Amino acid sequence: MKRYLLIFIAVMGLQFSFTQTQSAFKDGEWFKFRISYSGWLKAGNATLDIKQKKLNGKDVYHVVGKGWTTGAIKWFFKVKDRYESYFDTQSGLPYKFIRKIDEGGHKKDIEIDFDQINNKAKVNNKKYKTIKTLDTKTKVQDMVSAFYYLRNNYETQNIKKGDVVTLNMFFDEENYPFRLKFLGRETIKVNLNGSRVKVKTLMFRPYVMAGRVFKEEESLTLWVSADKNKIPLRIKADLAVGSLRADLDKYKGLKHSFEVQFD
Repeated sequence: MKRYLLIFIAVMGLQFSFTQTQSAFKDGEWFKFRISYSGWLKAGNATLDIKQKKLNGKDVYHVVGKGWTTGAIKWFFKVKDRYESYFDTQSGLPYKFIRKIDEGGHKKDIEIDFDQINNKAKVNNKKYKTIKTLDTKTKVQDMVSAFYYLRNNYETQNIKKGDVVTLNMFFDEENYPFRLKFLGRETIKVNLNGSRVKVKTLMFRPYVMAGRVFKEEESLTLWVSADKNKIPLRIKADLAVGSLRADLDKYKGLKHSFEVQFD
């Protein structure tokens, strides 16, 4: 159950040839996910909201991701997470990342300012009252901006099963090589905005670090819509203890038409 919003957002985080495509999202897009533990127990909810703003005179998208436990689970393991990213509307590169979490008493409050020109990250750890300036990789992404960057720049029309894309990611105080493997295409049944529908999807395998949270590096599977929106529909994770599943429940503000078949 622990860190389920982190699990969700991290999947959506160059050795691969990227092609700038038509923007997959717009100001006002909003998602809500229902999260279950071990296939049946309602664990919580998560939302992603994007708005266009100004940051230090630059045009940016501001994304806010929230996650919280619900029902009986919150009485013995309460989660309240908030993630924010400010990234350039043209390049998709982040300027600021905020992570403020409380997961069963495990708390973090970190703010990162990215200098994309000089490849630096200023990490302000508010919990411990420390500030560090660290080196980053070129065109580095944070764990939220990576999701939107891939939606806009990963051309999926001609991808083949087994193709792998990589991104430079920076998380907390570390550079992290993010890899995403294409598994194939599948039509799945989902409940969206109160209706049972069938959606054509692309399946991916984000590689994660095995250890305390994940059972192994291939513990995640991600389904996104096989259209211009590339919206996340389902995520499954095998954890060190049990499993976690996130399903898109509601959405609004999509930029492109969303083709579904009613079940």
